[in-house]
Amino acid sequence: MKKSVLTLALTAVALSSTAYAAEHQHGHDSVSDKVIEQQRAALQANTQGKGFGPQSPRNIDELSGANPINFSAAPPYQQMNLCNIHFHANAEHQGGEFTTYAGNGDGKGFNSGFKYDGALTQAESKPYKGEVCPSKHGGLNVGDTIEVHYVHSTADIKPGPTLASCLNDSIGNPQLRVETQVYVLVNDKKALNFVDLTKHGIRGGRQQALNIPTNTGAPVQYLGSTTGPKYNEKGSPFQVSWSVRPKVAKVDIATVGEWCKGNTFKEDHAHGVRNLVVNPRLISSIK
Repeated sequence: MKKSVLTLALTAVALSSTAYAAEHQHGHDSVSDKVIEQQRAALQANTQGKGFGPQSPRNIDELSGANPINFSAAPPYQQMNLCNIHFHANAEHQGGEFTTYAGNGDGKGFNSGFKYDGALTQAESKPYKGEVCPSKHGGLNVGDTIEVHYVHSTADIKPGPTLASCLNDSIGNPQLRVETQVYVLVNDKKALNFVDLTKHGIRGGRQQALNIPTNTGAPVQYLGSTTGPKYNEKGSPFQVSWSVRPKVAKVDIATVGEWCKGNTFKEDHAHGVRNLVVNPRLISSIK
């Protein structure tokens, strides 16, 4: 009986992946749909019956989910300490104004995810001279979409590099919250300044990101996990309260490049994305 249930579940995941991918155009350098299907099947097989909580990223416009693991939502970010800021190339989440699939990518988190659905003006679209946040996977260009994660912790910490900055020796299991904003890069000095968007300091006695946008729609709140391509085939064990804004903001590409040249978090490039989690058994219900 258990084998039959697992077989049906794996088949459903594969069919869902195939149907989903068929709706989108893939880049010529993308891995095949079969690779993504295999990764999703491996994720299910490696989490089946092992007690993993709800996973991320997900489609924030899809409210249903069947993961039975529940945990208390983290407090509002204003009552927590900012511990890290980083960003991903393309949006990890789908929904709102970022539903255009970027393609399967390399199967390791790059050239995948979701793009901004809207259009840019001719002035905003002017090519930018110079490299922006270069890495072995390439740098950023005008028109690219990024998903920024403002990570918060209930631990008594200071902002710093990697998610290790969210932990300390006194509290081994702090609550975590990620405030998420998706941006599109434009060549326009009148657009938002990324250095300003990532400024942080003490507010109300806590470490805070001082300029998280407040005009990009009511954030979608849900229970999930940490993300990143290393979890394409295994579950993330970390519990995270997510707050994902549905509207995209425009940011001046030059200021993103400036930030990558030096910041508190020692971030100098865009991170890859985890495959969108589509298996209902691996995502929570959004209320």
